Amino acid sequence: MAEIIQKDGSWIFDGDALRLTPGRDKNVSLLRRELGELVVPLGALAGISLEQGKKSGRLRLRLRDGADPLLHATGGRLTEPHDPYQLIVESDRYGVAEYFTDEVRNALLLDQVPSGPVTEYLLPGPAVPLSVSAGDGTASFDGERIRLEWNWKTEDAKAAAGARTLALTDVTGVEWHPAVGLENGCLRFAVRNAPTRTPPKYDPNAVELWGFKKDPLMALVAAAVQARLPHPARAAADGVADAPPELPSPPVASAEDDHDALLRRLRELGELHRTGVLTDDEFALAKQAILKRM
Repeated sequence: MAEIIQKDGSWIFDGDALRLTPGRDKNVSLLRRELGELVVPLGALAGISLEQGKKSGRLRLRLRDGADPLLHATGGRLTEPHDPYQLIVESDRYGVAEYFTDEVRNALLLDQVPSGPVTEYLLPGPAVPLSVSAGDGTASFDGERIRLEWNWKTEDAKAAAGARTLALTDVTGVEWHPAVGLENGCLRFAVRNAPTRTPPKYDPNAVELWGFKKDPLMALVAAAVQARLPHPARAAADGVADAPPELPSPPVASAEDDHDALLRRLRELGELHRTGVLTDDEFALAKQAILKRM
């Protein structure tokens, strides 16, 4: 097990998953505090990196495309204070951070986790029910229905129709955009058979956001809805006649089979080292990780 504890939060890795817990420091964003603890399975990771600065650095996780509904719904637009997959590290803890990084990388190498996209979400998304008020309205989601209610700042043309209730079965997509510069942001739902190019301030299926403190919380609603929609990769595959069939799940290995697999992996690593694919340091780290598991 490897762990690193900082004011910004704590990350714990047990060999199978990473447990990311936000810190209680006043600089931790409202979104991360509301999102709470995240459990990221090793299979959802594409990589990890450590960026070192003079006073502090940053650990970053890179998830496989399509693994997390939050990242998909926000389209990579979460800024650094709100990104749950980053951790600020004080300079005097760089040694611990390097060890943590090596442990995760060794596990990815040992388990031969691919870095490519996935066809199903590997994280569950935020829990429901949840309700967020920001911008010109309130968005609520109970797992089956989305309800949009307006406030006194809503444009009359949108507010005149009253509160809006959308069945999840009628929603084909959701997106969250932050306010950037003079451009307002929004939480917008795409509804079946009702395409629109209307600006968010007039769109009855959108909440307009103006860049205030609670705006990022709308990303939680977007992620909760996205997690319950068909995965984009599967939806795309369903539209292709020659899409390959889904492979059956591999059988659960016994302890003896697992030991044999580790031996095979050790031989493979030895061959990669002999042919120059792995450096001496990379081979030593990978070999050490295998011996620990054996």
